[in-house]
Amino acid sequence: AVKTSPVIASKVEVGGKAVGLVKVSTFSQETTSQVVDALRDLPVSGVDAVALDLRGNAGGYMPAGVDVAKLFLPPQTTVISEVKRDGTATKYMSEGIGSETKVPLYLLVDSKTASASEILAAALQDNGRATLVGPSKTFGKGRIQNVQQMEDGSGVAVTKAKYMTPKGNDIHGVGLTPNVLAETCTPTAEATACLTGLL
Repeated sequence: AVKTSPVIASKVEVGGKAVGLVKVSTFSQETTSQVVDALRDLPVSGVDAVALDLRGNAGGYMPAGVDVAKLFLPPQTTVISEVKRDGTATKYMSEGIGSETKVPLYLLVDSKTASASEILAAALQDNGRATLVGPSKTFGKGRIQNVQQMEDGSGVAVTKAKYMTPKGNDIHGVGLTPNVLAETCTPTAEATACLTGLL
């Protein structure tokens, strides 16, 4: 079995500027280290901006969404809050060690950008660290659910907790609105089509 990397890095030119493009197709336990490697391979010092392409990324391993956000945030920044059913909240904070806080950052999103992708996007958008670009709002999945098996073999999804963005917004059923609505930024369009005119 060949392990396909969920992270692919490349350099593209947009309006005469060099952009480091990092396509993240899903979130797994390896994603954070793969994004770190991608930023090193570009390298970030050799580009004018970085674009994370989260189009079609339905999420996956939630902690990776938090950890990738931390790569771009200064120390002691709220990434996301997890609010349990009893109202108790856990705040995930960035450590900011070696994080990339200076390079202009763009996130490409669409209606299939969900869950861990939205956690990442919300953290960077709410903290003013990234510009969200896309043709529409994101999916709007902000719940932690467990499936409980019933006696007849069917399953019931039970919500354990919800995610709140750094600004205290619940994205569930709402999604995130891009800072730049770009109709040309369709799921199959080249990333350059999403960024044209922004740099």
